[in-house]
Amino acid sequence: MEQKDNNRNVFESANLFEFFWHWRKPLIVIGLATAIGSSAVALIIREKFKSTVIMFPAASNSLSKDLIAEDLTGKRDVLMFGEEEQAEQMLQILNADEIRTRICDKYDLVKHYRIDPNDKYKRTLLYETFMENVSFKRTEFMSVKIEVMDEDPKMAADIANDIAALLDSAKTRMQRERARQAFRIVENEYSRRRTEVQVLTDSMGRLNELGMYDYESQSEVTSEQYAIALSKGDQRAIQSLGDQLKVISKYGSAYMAIRENLYIQREQLNLLKKKYDEAKLDVEESLTYKFVVNRAFPAEKKSYPVRWLIVVVSTLSALIMGVLGIILFDNIRRVRGRQQENQKKNDTEEKAEPA
Repeated sequence: MEQKDNNRNVFESANLFEFFWHWRKPLIVIGLATAIGSSAVALIIREKFKSTVIMFPAASNSLSKDLIAEDLTGKRDVLMFGEEEQAEQMLQILNADEIRTRICDKYDLVKHYRIDPNDKYKRTLLYETFMENVSFKRTEFMSVKIEVMDEDPKMAADIANDIAALLDSAKTRMQRERARQAFRIVENEYSRRRTEVQVLTDSMGRLNELGMYDYESQSEVTSEQYAIALSKGDQRAIQSLGDQLKVISKYGSAYMAIRENLYIQREQLNLLKKKYDEAKLDVEESLTYKFVVNRAFPAEKKSYPVRWLIVVVSTLSALIMGVLGIILFDNIRRVRGRQQENQKKNDTEEKAEPA
């Protein structure tokens, strides 16, 4: 059994060698023609240089909550790197039309990419070419990589660095639109509450002018003094203290209500003042939303095309397709040969039969 397997392997190897030897000339022609053609094509392809920016997202989003908020719940260190959620947000912003449009306009990429400015679909062609040359992806370390391919190494580096810079402006614009709305709401409420406190303060001042300073202590002390004056029969003191007791009786309840309301309104005003300061800080100030690890620089060597790889892959692909084509051609020829032999055999048998 083992001898038969060895004979079979030798037979198959011999057939394979015989096959390639028999078709060596067509295969050599195919290989040489493909190698020459792919070499010519590889030389025609324009060289491109790659520049890369690597950056980590920042964990913080609200400057006020991370710097001046007294509530520690949910507070983050402004120096902390972001996680997967922040990296995904960064990728989404990088793919926004705002950044792509500003880069295309700044570097006049319609002209740079040799797109016909009169083409009906020039914007579509521009964005498709842009996305072929510019890519954003998240790394395994939760950083974000910006890669730019271009025929000009300096332009590739400048575009990569500008995209990283535009990330901050794009995110700041989006957040400030919402921050301005929040600030207007807090500002209006703060102004309204401050007006209420001022009205209550003025009312308290008028009560002070009428002689109301502290209802509890005033009523207690005045009542004691009035009792003493009555016991002594001091009519002048009785008259004076009686007038004070009338004032206390008339304005005491109003004084207490205003005082309690003023205390509550001032507490609310203090809370609103903190929110007002936080909202104002979010509108007027900003921090960078990224930590740049590597900035892009003009590449010294081209990254595309790898000409030898193009030639090798093209030649091997052509040889494989040639072998498959030869096998198909050879099998078809053999089938037709057998069919012709069978037809001749049948014709001979029919002639040999007696009439």
